[in-house]
Amino acid sequence: MSKTKFQTLTGMHDVLPEDQLYFKRVNKVIDGVANYYSFQKIETPIVELAEVFSKSVGEETDIVGKEMYVFKTKGGDNVCLRPEGTAPVMRSYLEHGMHNLPQPVKLWYEGPFFRYERPQAGRYRQFHQFGFEAIGEKNPSIDGQIIQMSYDVLKELGFKNIKIQVNSIGDSECRPYFKKILTSYLKSRKSSLCSDCQRRIKENPLRVLDCKEEKCQQVKAGAPQILDHLCENCHSHFKQVLEFLDELELPYELNPYLVRGLDYYTKTVFEIVDVSETGQAQGTLVGGGRYDGLSKMLGGREVSACGAAGGIERIIGLMKEREMKVSDKQKQEDPQIFLAQLGQLAKRKSLKLFEEFRAAKIPVAESFSKDSLKTQLRSANKMGIKWVLIFGQKEALEDFITLRDMDSGEQKEIKLDKVVEEMKEKLKQLKDNIKNKKVKK
Repeated sequence: MSKTKFQTLTGMHDVLPEDQLYFKRVNKVIDGVANYYSFQKIETPIVELAEVFSKSVGEETDIVGKEMYVFKTKGGDNVCLRPEGTAPVMRSYLEHGMHNLPQPVKLWYEGPFFRYERPQAGRYRQFHQFGFEAIGEKNPSIDGQIIQMSYDVLKELGFKNIKIQVNSIGDSECRPYFKKILTSYLKSRKSSLCSDCQRRIKENPLRVLDCKEEKCQQVKAGAPQILDHLCENCHSHFKQVLEFLDELELPYELNPYLVRGLDYYTKTVFEIVDVSETGQAQGTLVGGGRYDGLSKMLGGREVSACGAAGGIERIIGLMKEREMKVSDKQKQEDPQIFLAQLGQLAKRKSLKLFEEFRAAKIPVAESFSKDSLKTQLRSANKMGIKWVLIFGQKEALEDFITLRDMDSGEQKEIKLDKVVEEMKEKLKQLKDNIKNKKVKK
């Protein structure tokens, strides 16, 4: 690759044509699962008031503290590029009075998000995420449904070795007590923690359980477990969630140290991880949980909610690594017809004819930029085209087209207004012949 003067910024990336097939495949699966479960698509702005995230995600989280792209507008508003999708969806729910709609309001989204973090394999500063959000329902069945949908997306894309890790992190009733117990434990081992976690002990001790540093992992392994300290309400809720997962026969395991790193989570939290052949968790593909306190954090009434989000680049990266097939159904059918044109009048009329083929959903290749018939026929040959429609000056003036069979070299004239119908019939015969040959085999 040649070095050019201008290149993408660190951590940003171009989604090239060869990757679009993967994005299209992933989005189609998400769309299909969302529609099946009656989730409707929502799009929130890329730019939001920074407070939407500092109030909900948490001032002490890495996202808000280190990773947000924050700037002041000319009007003096403190805004940022959205780093995650749940808070904006809840802001939209509150702003548009969606509590007046039948509950729960089921929404899904997909789009670009931004975090100023250290770029590494599969992790970019501009990345794409999808998410499912069910707002206005406290029944544990919604937790089960969100986990099932997230699992369905990955299964349908072809992931075989995936496992659900699940935990409960309690709520405002039982979590403060657990935080005290955890803080006491962490203080006794403070010197063994990384510098970030030493700071977190005071600010948000639960975040220590989310740290990926090796030395913090060792401390975490001996930490008290929140499952032993849940209040009656949280315990009952979590028990029912697990019963749903059992009923759905989903492969899950309890991970008592799973917390998810954002302040708005309550009760159920989960991650779906990719598992290596040795059974080791490789990385999180989808994560989420319940966020019953988020609405209040944003100035609204108390609203129960549950959701999940997945990183599309990370999913695609693993699909490529595993050489997982992207269904050919995603590609447009290879054209069997090539439209060759000569001269300005023929080119003009060809554009209209090309549109007629498109309306009839018949794929046609062309080379409008080339003038030489020889060059156009060579292109058609390389593409393995069956028929070439030749449209020159004479044809354009007399409203007919010359059809050439590329296998036999035979040519015939067809009236211009009959071309689309005749080619549709020829394509049908070709498909029937191919089908009959397969049956005979």
